[in-house]
Amino acid sequence: MSETTKPTEASDKRLLIIDGHSMAFRAFYALPAENFATSTGQHTNAVHGFVSMLLTMIRQQKPTHVAVAFDLDTPTFRKQEYSEYKGGRNKTPEEFHGQIDLIKQVMGAMNIPSISLDPFEADDILATLATRGEDAGFSVLVVSGDRDAFQLITDRTLVLYPKKGISDIPPMDADAVEAKYFVRPERYSDLAALVGETADNLPGVPGVGPKTAAKWINQYGDLAGILENIDSIKGKVGDALREHVDNVTRNRKLNQLRHDLELDVTLEDMELEAPNREEIENLFDALEFNTLRKRLFDLFAAQDEESAPEVAEFTRVEVADAASLRAFIEAGQGAAIAVHPAVSGGEAVGLALYRGLEAVWMELAGLDEALETELAAFLADSHAPKIFHDAKAAMHLLADRGLSVAGIADDTLISAYLIQPDRRSHELAELVSYHLKYQVPVHQVKKGELDLGLASDLADPALAQAQAVFDLSAYLDTQLAAKHADALARDMELPLIPVLFAMERAGIAVNTERLNELRAHFTSQVETASNEAFAAIGHEVNLSSPKQLQVVLFEELDLPKTKKIKTGYTTDAESLQDLLVKTGHPFLVALMAYRDAIKLRQTVDGLLKAVHPDGRIHTTYAQTVAATGRLSSLNPNLQNIPVRSEEGRRIRDVFVVGEGYETLLTVDYSQIEMRIMAHLSGDEGLIQAYQDGEDLHRFVGSRVFNVEPSEVTSEMRSKVKAMSYGLAYGLSSFGLSKQLKIGVDEARKLMKDYFDRFGAVRTYLRSVVEQARKDGYTETIFGRRRYLPELNSSDRRLRDIAERAALNAPIQGSAADLVKVAMLRIAEELASGGYASRMLLQVHDELVLEIAPGELEAISELVTREMGAAADLLVPLDVQPGVGATWHEAAH
Repeated sequence: MSETTKPTEASDKRLLIIDGHSMAFRAFYALPAENFATSTGQHTNAVHGFVSMLLTMIRQQKPTHVAVAFDLDTPTFRKQEYSEYKGGRNKTPEEFHGQIDLIKQVMGAMNIPSISLDPFEADDILATLATRGEDAGFSVLVVSGDRDAFQLITDRTLVLYPKKGISDIPPMDADAVEAKYFVRPERYSDLAALVGETADNLPGVPGVGPKTAAKWINQYGDLAGILENIDSIKGKVGDALREHVDNVTRNRKLNQLRHDLELDVTLEDMELEAPNREEIENLFDALEFNTLRKRLFDLFAAQDEESAPEVAEFTRVEVADAASLRAFIEAGQGAAIAVHPAVSGGEAVGLALYRGLEAVWMELAGLDEALETELAAFLADSHAPKIFHDAKAAMHLLADRGLSVAGIADDTLISAYLIQPDRRSHELAELVSYHLKYQVPVHQVKKGELDLGLASDLADPALAQAQAVFDLSAYLDTQLAAKHADALARDMELPLIPVLFAMERAGIAVNTERLNELRAHFTSQVETASNEAFAAIGHEVNLSSPKQLQVVLFEELDLPKTKKIKTGYTTDAESLQDLLVKTGHPFLVALMAYRDAIKLRQTVDGLLKAVHPDGRIHTTYAQTVAATGRLSSLNPNLQNIPVRSEEGRRIRDVFVVGEGYETLLTVDYSQIEMRIMAHLSGDEGLIQAYQDGEDLHRFVGSRVFNVEPSEVTSEMRSKVKAMSYGLAYGLSSFGLSKQLKIGVDEARKLMKDYFDRFGAVRTYLRSVVEQARKDGYTETIFGRRRYLPELNSSDRRLRDIAERAALNAPIQGSAADLVKVAMLRIAEELASGGYASRMLLQVHDELVLEIAPGELEAISELVTREMGAAADLLVPLDVQPGVGATWHEAAH
């Protein structure tokens, strides 16, 4: 155990007990809800603030024991005695719902007891625990924003009373209470009985404030003494006291805390120990807490270090020439070697090789020709198995030095992702700490400084990291097998690395002159929209300022109010679009046009910055970002260029065929997710429609609306299309009504009619959630799993989010896998056929290729064939090719 948590003598033991709801509400109001929400929509500001405050208190106060008390939703004995108790409190904000359950989950993962007892309040639990702690010789710290807790203060018990934000938590001792309220803590409940407590809806004596009440208490000893001498108290306050004496005695009865509850936890149960690392990792992945995760583990690092396994010492083999490097490699008898580059200033300056408790360090600058040739031959040898962490990044670093890589046997980045696809960070040091329980030295660059470390300075950290990669690979291999993800790694994700590497190196050519023209065009649109907006209200305003927009929209124009948030009424895009539909106000028309133009100009600015000296843009494809298995395009993101608007298509027109190539070829799947839905559900109607080559949405529309296919209007088709895709994402009747701008009843009937005609779809959607709840995960056609522990959460909101993910993951994940299979088959055919054409981009269900002269017909046939044969489904895979000199022209 760490110094802060090791067993101590009783006199050194410190018990930290927390009023859970009080601290959670303090955190909720201190941190803006809109700034703390997961990608699934769960607000987390109360959770984040609570845990942050707790970590601060553990660090500062160094408790040996910790517990948290929570109120229950059931009526307390005080409410039963006085029905108006705590009446009139504001309704709990919608964003707060579910966060108490999440806090309890975090406490459970931290091995900190959460205690509740019906029909008592958290304050009663705190009082009981404080008494137990004092009796056992502990010093006690009570954390509460309720002033009733002041009555607990003694020479061994202090109250930490949060004031502002989540960092101002001053301790209140007896002197502090007396300085503020003019009585000692043991008499505070007497004072509160006289003055009353607004928060608890306990009215006191009119006209009697803390000073008057304190004067009486100090004069007559306590409340009992005051009441014995009630007739001696003169003036209006004396009359008021006599008139409201029943309120005073009731207040005193209700505000007195219970010290004698029978709790099913002991002080020993509250001893602070290391958190359950796996549970914290999974929870913080779901909550998307990264900085807080590091703070928590850093706080308990000393404790982790004492229990961490010893890391085996390895022998550093000196390599002076080609022969000694060859000897090191051959001594392994074909065993995989971990390869880890050391990076300084964005370049690979050294290479660490590790296997079997032997390691080699090689500085890449100044290698003699023979040694460099031997190293290059090893790296490029597809029969020499190598282990990396983030192999693709290493390939780029080495390629910049003229070294190519083949024979990737494992990539611990990929393996860790397949085991925990929802995990937010897959950094090597974090993974090793989490899975192997030891710390990896990392070369640190101070903030604001360039990374110009000498290669020799990086040798020891790089060698330790190479050993960590090797150890982690062995561990994750067993985990992959246990979770049946080994085939997915071996047959799909690892072979895809060199394919993506080649696409990233190739990049795609852009017409920078056209890009600059587009920027000027969108700037002109920004200015035009701004002027129209100003004209609509008669003055200028910062259209990018939510605060100024709130004044214009809801004060000057007096438009209907949008959703209330902490800073006023929201001005987000969805709310303003709804407002535009309702009012049609010209200011809103211009504002939305302004926002669209700004967004398009930002996209163009990002592209201009991304153009390399070769005149091409080189995006990076990440395999470990999306939990569903979809590839992500980063720096710049070429997957979010709008395609449905005319202006978005103009941006695609700047991507052109490169010099030495004939044309661009785009190939994409038609309705891939709906085809997968038909396959997975086995619905005969959907399958028949696809097998007959019918327009699916027209076919479905004819069944749902009970008309001939020729009578299905474009409006009917649009409704059915929105619903068909929405069902795969857990769309509710309310969501459908909002999307189609129709009544909820009409949306409900539309869904009922759909399911009446396509019953197998409803059966499938229900069964996939039920099965996932039993298994704890969903699975794609290709065996990719997504683990969803929240399916069994007691929190309805979390459960609903998990259910939507369970509906979506098998369909979207299968589509992503199918595209990857197609890419692998195409890459293999291009290589084996000796073609000069190459894949450039993958954008969702679409591939973009650059076609060498004379190869168009062959490549078009090859790509269409391989994409169509990527999976054997119950319905045909429809593949649509297009050709053109630009990405836009090649689209179809």
